[in-house]
Amino acid sequence: MSERNGLRYGLLGLCVLILIGALALFINRPLPSPAPAAAEPAPAAPAAAPAASSAAAPLESLAALDGKAPSRRALQIQSWQTAEGARVLFVEARQLPMFDLRLTFAAGSSRDDEAPGLAMLTNAMLNEGVPGKDVTAIAEGFEDLGADFGNGAYRDMAVTSLRSLSAKAQREPALALFAQVIGQPTFPADSLARIKNQVLAGFEYQKQNPGKLAGLKLFERLYGTHPYAHPSEGTEKSIPPISIAQLRAFHASAYAAGNAVIALVGDLDRAEAEAIAAQVSAALPKGPALPALAEPQAPAPGLTHIEFPSKQTHLLLAELGIDRRDPDYAALSLGNQILGGGGFGTRLMEEVREKRGLTYGIYSGFSPMAARGPFMISVQTRAEQSAGTLELIQQLLADYLKTGPTQKELDDAKRELAGSFPLSTASNADIVGQLGSIGFYNLPLTYLEDFMQQVQGLSVEQVRSAMAKHVDPQALVIVSAGPTVAQQPLPPPTEQPAEQPLGVPEH
Repeated sequence: MSERNGLRYGLLGLCVLILIGALALFINRPLPSPAPAAAEPAPAAPAAAPAASSAAAPLESLAALDGKAPSRRALQIQSWQTAEGARVLFVEARQLPMFDLRLTFAAGSSRDDEAPGLAMLTNAMLNEGVPGKDVTAIAEGFEDLGADFGNGAYRDMAVTSLRSLSAKAQREPALALFAQVIGQPTFPADSLARIKNQVLAGFEYQKQNPGKLAGLKLFERLYGTHPYAHPSEGTEKSIPPISIAQLRAFHASAYAAGNAVIALVGDLDRAEAEAIAAQVSAALPKGPALPALAEPQAPAPGLTHIEFPSKQTHLLLAELGIDRRDPDYAALSLGNQILGGGGFGTRLMEEVREKRGLTYGIYSGFSPMAARGPFMISVQTRAEQSAGTLELIQQLLADYLKTGPTQKELDDAKRELAGSFPLSTASNADIVGQLGSIGFYNLPLTYLEDFMQQVQGLSVEQVRSAMAKHVDPQALVIVSAGPTVAQQPLPPPTEQPAEQPLGVPEH
C-alpha cells in the first residue's frame, strides 16, 4: 500500500468511527414529546400513570381480541329528502376540515337502451364544458380551490363526486362549480370526438386481451337480451353514431334530481349539509326516478371457447346470483369468503394453487346489483391443463355446496371479516361510498351494523343452505379463452407441487 493510500484509508476509518459514535449518541438520547396537532387538544394524562420506561410497548395482534370484533367508527347516519326528490344521507365528521360529496344516479349502462355506451359517454362529458368554461378552465377551477372532482359510470349507476375544504372561502366556489358541471354540461363536439376516439382505441387493445374477451362473452351469454348483457363502454358499432342530442336527452332524464342519491360526509353541521344538498339538488334537471330494472332470465348452461394464441387459458364460470337486497347476502358473503373470496387459505386457492400449482390465483365472488348480478369463479391456468382444471373446479364447487364449510373454516372467516370490516369506514371517502350504496340500493340506515351481526350469528348449516340455494353447479355458464392444445392430466395434490404456477398471469 502506498503512503498516499495509507493516509487516505486512515482518514476514511477515522470518519467512520466518528459517524458511528454520533449515531450512538443520537439513538440513546431521550426523544422529545411531540406537540399535539393544532386542531386537536392534548390528551389528558391517565390517572396514576406509571413512570416513563425505555422499554418499547409490545406489539399486539388480533388474537388478543379473543374473538371480539375490533372497534370501528360508529356512524350516526342522518337522512332526508330534498324538495326536488333526491334522497340525502349525511354523516357529520369533524376530524378533518373537509367534506366528501357523492351523487349516485340510476344512470349506468343498463339504461343505455338501443345505444350501448350512451351512459358512459354522458358521464365522461360532464366536466368537458359548462357555460363560459371549457374542460381546462373547469379543471383549473377545482385545482385552484384545492378541490377534487370525480366521475364514473358502471352497469347499475353513474357517480359524480366532490372533495373540498369545508371553510366557506373554498367550499362555496367549489360547490358552485360542481353544480354547474352536473347541471349544465354543454357537451362540446370536439370533446365528444376526442373521447370517442379514446374509447375506440381501447376496443383495439381489448382484442389483444383474452381475459377481457372472455368477460365480454360471459356477460353476453349470462344476460342475453337483458340490459346487463352489453359492456358499459359500448361497442365499436354503437359508439360512433351517438350524438350530442342523445347525451342531452339522457342527462335530462337519468341525471334528474328524483333519480339521485346524495351522500355527504365531513366537517359540516346539519344546517350546512341541508344547504349543500338543496343547492346540488336544485342544480339538477327536474324529474322522477327511473323505473326499476326487470330481472334477467336464467341462461342455458354450457361452455363457449374463444380461440386465442397464448400459453395460458382464461376460465370463467358463472351463473345468476342475487340482487343487492337479498336476505341471504350475509350468508353468501361468508360462504364465498371460505370458497374463494378471501385470497390465500380459501378452498379453491388451497386445492388449485397450493396443492397442485395450477395457477397464480383463483377467485370467486357474488356481485349483487339492482337486478340479479353474477356469481363467478375466475382463473388462469396452463393451456395444456385447462380441461382438467375446469373439471377440478366444478368438483370442488359441488363438494362445497353439498357439505358446506367446516366449523373451523366458518370461525376463521368470521374473524377475518370482523378484522377487515372496520376498513369499510376508515376514511371519509370510504364512508361516503357506503352511504351512496345504502341510498342507491335502498338498504336500511343500520345496514353496516346489521351485516356484521348477521355474519357473526351464522351457523355452518345456514351458510351451507344459502350457498346451495343460490348456486347450482349444473347451471354454470362457462367461457374459456386460449389455444386449443393437447391436454395433460393434472398432478396429484401434494404439500409441495412439483411444478409451480407460471407466475404473473398474462394480460
